[in-house]
Amino acid sequence: MNNHNPTNYGAKDIQVLEGLEAVRRRPGMYVGGTDFKALHHLVYEVVDNSIDEALMGACNRIDIIIHPDSSVTVQDDGRGIPVDIHPEKQKSALEVVMTVLHAGGKFGHSSYKVSGGLHGVGVSAVNALSEWCEVHVYRDGHEYFQRYERGIPQEAVKIISKVPAHKTGTSTTFKFDREIFKGDVDYRFDTLAQRFREMAFVTRNVKIKLVDERPPEKETTFLFEGGIVSFVRYINRSRDVLHPVYYVEKEIDNIGIEIAVQFTDAYNESVFSFANTINTIDGGTHLTGLRTAITRVINDYARRANLLKDADANFTGDDTREGMTAIVSIKHPDPQFESQTKVKLMNPEVQTYVQQVVGESFGAFLEENPSAGKAIVNKCLTSARARDAARKARDLVIRKSALESLTLPGKMADCSDKDSNRTEMYIVEGNSAGGSAKQGRDRHFQAILPLRGKILNTERARLDKILGNEEIKSIISALGTGIGDNFDIKNLRYGKVIIMTDADVDGSHIRTLLLTFFFRYMPQIIEEGHLYIAQPPLYRIAHKNQVQYTYSDAEKEEYLKSLGAQAEKATLQRYKGLGEMNPTQLWETTMNPESRTLLQVSIDDAASADHTFDMLMGSEVPPRTRFISTHAHAVRNLDI
Repeated sequence: MNNHNPTNYGAKDIQVLEGLEAVRRRPGMYVGGTDFKALHHLVYEVVDNSIDEALMGACNRIDIIIHPDSSVTVQDDGRGIPVDIHPEKQKSALEVVMTVLHAGGKFGHSSYKVSGGLHGVGVSAVNALSEWCEVHVYRDGHEYFQRYERGIPQEAVKIISKVPAHKTGTSTTFKFDREIFKGDVDYRFDTLAQRFREMAFVTRNVKIKLVDERPPEKETTFLFEGGIVSFVRYINRSRDVLHPVYYVEKEIDNIGIEIAVQFTDAYNESVFSFANTINTIDGGTHLTGLRTAITRVINDYARRANLLKDADANFTGDDTREGMTAIVSIKHPDPQFESQTKVKLMNPEVQTYVQQVVGESFGAFLEENPSAGKAIVNKCLTSARARDAARKARDLVIRKSALESLTLPGKMADCSDKDSNRTEMYIVEGNSAGGSAKQGRDRHFQAILPLRGKILNTERARLDKILGNEEIKSIISALGTGIGDNFDIKNLRYGKVIIMTDADVDGSHIRTLLLTFFFRYMPQIIEEGHLYIAQPPLYRIAHKNQVQYTYSDAEKEEYLKSLGAQAEKATLQRYKGLGEMNPTQLWETTMNPESRTLLQVSIDDAASADHTFDMLMGSEVPPRTRFISTHAHAVRNLDI
């Protein structure tokens, strides 16, 4: 892939576009804010530079280390940032890259074929938002070094040692600035690991290693020879697949296109799109191209193979996407994104090229694998029938609720306040707990919806079945948002929707079922931060005339230890369920905003949440029992 001699990549390639102080004043413009997400963005920004080297074929190892003080080192074995003197700036090119905004080698189009960096804002913005930053560059037999504080170089670039001629690469260490990123934000290992796993999938044969030196120390390494085919297999690892993975790779007009598709027996679609290794969460022209082409090819094939009769209507996009796992990854020399934070690809020509590639090769794939073709078309046929049934069921639900004009479910206890900024709805399992909760709540702003018995497993059931389930119907009518095509978050009647279940295996099963339901059918409720999990205590410890509630075994041990010799006199009660608490206790421990602990549910990681639900709810039993037995104790901070 590398058509350029690395030694010719020099200062003249770094074009300067503008100055730096703006970044500290308006971090939102450059890294999307000063929150948890923006903080992680700093790391991605530096890693993107190493990925660019990898895409050039100049680097095959990237190490990311989080040190105990939360400074981060990113090192690669690429060509090393150029250090010679920049013609306009009369400074080392390294200093220009680190201190001048938009001074990436990306603007010249000649040195990098494709690039993922954030519009070349890149590493200079990271430097500006760091308390300090140090860069070591290895090239031409030397180790070069420069240190910056809040973006300002402390000295000129200097040589600090000799190295073997074959040693090249860049190592950047930076510590984010607490003047900018306030509060208790810090890096989360799992969030970074998820991102680097994706990067490794779409950058074949690059070894990405993530090490966390903060206690408890963790590390993980990603290397995928199979690229996106491995990615599809990884997503489908606990699903039944209908055929081998379809894969195509093609370059048109300097744009690299890679696509992998596999249909499974699942009911939902798992599709991920990437542009220059960046996960474009909101899709864009590459994803539209893929979806349109898949639907067209399946319809053509079904007609030709006489699996769709003349009288049958064509499959819709929804029909052809059910159970589809697909990755589309493009490498583009000049990607256009909708916004600063790169979540949607806008290049119109990409749609045409992707449609062309899929149109030719997926059609051929179905012709050559008739059993795959047949399985896919059958899947689409059942999907089309179910969608029809669901539409009828949904119309019924909508008609019915219009007639009853928003009557709430009979067993629900509503609150008097109608302002959704203040109100909360507790979804509670079991009657006894429901009774306690109704008596213990603050009826001004807390509504209680008790569930009787098990709600339906929404992973294994289609929408028509789900809408027929009484418990689910209660939830839908209580929330007020509607479901499916007529879902509207603006009509949500409660600002907080809180799942409150027992701390046993049944409770955790019900909680997972509810999370599955929201994740599948009302993801906006999670995305906009309305869904929470209540944390009831596990133990009540009474000693003399004091009562202490503890929420985990570790907390219980710690408290008993603090009592010392007195611990023998303490009486210990373990709550098996919410119903064992009287209304006052339930209020004090689990429902009083002053003293309770609520966990906010986030779709931080849709791919792995998807997998957890699949695994817990899918048809394969062994992974499920293993997951429940290993995680039954870890429920304290369930963050799906």
